[in-house]
Amino acid sequence: MEKHLFFNYTHDQLADLIKSHGKEKFRAHQLFKWVYEKKELNPENMTNLAKNFRQEVPSIFDFSLPRVVSHLVSQDGTQKFLFEVDKGLTFEAVLIPASDRNTLCVSSEVGCNMACSFCFTGKQKLKRRLSVAEIVGQYMQVVGRISSDIRISNIVFMGMGEPLDNWQSVGPAIELLHDSRGINLSRKKITVSTSGLVPEIPLITEAGVRLAVSLNASNDEVRNQIMPINKKYPLHMLMQACREHARATRDRVTFEYVMLKDVNDEPKNALEVCELVKDVPCKINLIPFNEHPDSGFHRPESKKVYRFQEILLNRGFHTTIRRTMGRDIYAACGQLTSKYDGRPHAQEVATGVLG
Repeated sequence: MEKHLFFNYTHDQLADLIKSHGKEKFRAHQLFKWVYEKKELNPENMTNLAKNFRQEVPSIFDFSLPRVVSHLVSQDGTQKFLFEVDKGLTFEAVLIPASDRNTLCVSSEVGCNMACSFCFTGKQKLKRRLSVAEIVGQYMQVVGRISSDIRISNIVFMGMGEPLDNWQSVGPAIELLHDSRGINLSRKKITVSTSGLVPEIPLITEAGVRLAVSLNASNDEVRNQIMPINKKYPLHMLMQACREHARATRDRVTFEYVMLKDVNDEPKNALEVCELVKDVPCKINLIPFNEHPDSGFHRPESKKVYRFQEILLNRGFHTTIRRTMGRDIYAACGQLTSKYDGRPHAQEVATGVLG
C-alpha cells in the first residue's frame, strides 16, 4: 500500500483520509496536534494514540520533509536554508530576524517562469512546482533547526517562484499554516507576493492574506523591459486588481519597488509612482537592488534612494526602505536560486545605512 505524504493534507482532508482507512476521524485531530503543535514526527511518541493505531500510522503516512542541503548564517543573523527534492532539484528559504518579528520567506517553485530580468531566480527557468508538503516542509524544517527561543511570527511567499503560478499548492499550504488546530498563524501574518498575474489576484483576496505586488517600475515602457508579465497584464489592469483587493479586504496593498540604478530610480519615476498608485490604499517598500552574478544591473547610490523616498513621503505615501538582510550569503531579495556549479555562496558587502 502506497503511503500518503502527511504534509500534503489539510486537517479536513486528513480526517477524510483516515476515515477511508476505517479509523475514527478524531484521530486526524490527534495527529495534527502532535505534528504541527508539538513538532513530533515519530508515532511511537504520540502517547494518546491507541497502541494499535500508533503501530499502523507508519504504514499509512510518510512524515518525510525536504532535505536540508546547507544552512548558512549571515553576519546580520539572517539564515538561509537550501533544500533538495527529487532528482537533485534544490530551492531556498530564508529566515529574517527583526526586533519585533521573525519572518520566514518561503519558495513555491524550483525556478520561475516569470523571467524578471533583475532577479537571480528569474535566470533559472521553472524546473518544478513545489507540493504542499514541500512548502509547509520548509517551515517545519526551519522550526526544527533554529533556537527554541526564536518564534516564526510571519510567513512571506517571496522566495523562489511565482506563488500565483502554483496556487494548487500555495492555497492549501496557507490553510495549513493558518489552521488554529496546528501552526496557528494569523492570516494577516501571511503575505503572498506576485509579479502581476492579474486574473489570479482574487485568490489572495479569498484566502484573506496580505497582498504584495512586485511593482518595480513606474510606467509600462520600463516594466515591459524588466518584467515580461507586464506585456500580458499591463499596469492599468494590475492597478485595477489592486483596487478591487483593497476594497474587498479593507487592507493595504504593499508595493515592492526594486530600485535599479539609472533604470527606475529618478525623481520623475517617483512622481509617476505617485500618480500610478494614488487611488490604491497602499504602502510602498523601496528595495535597493541586491547584486548577483551577471545581472547587468547596479545598486543606486544611497542619496538617490532617500530622494526617491522623500518625494513619496511628501505626497502622503507610507514609504519605507527595506533594510537589506543576508546579502553577504546571497539571501537578500532577488538573490535566491538553486544550487549549481560555480554559484557563489557569499560576497563581500560594504557596510552602510542601506546595507
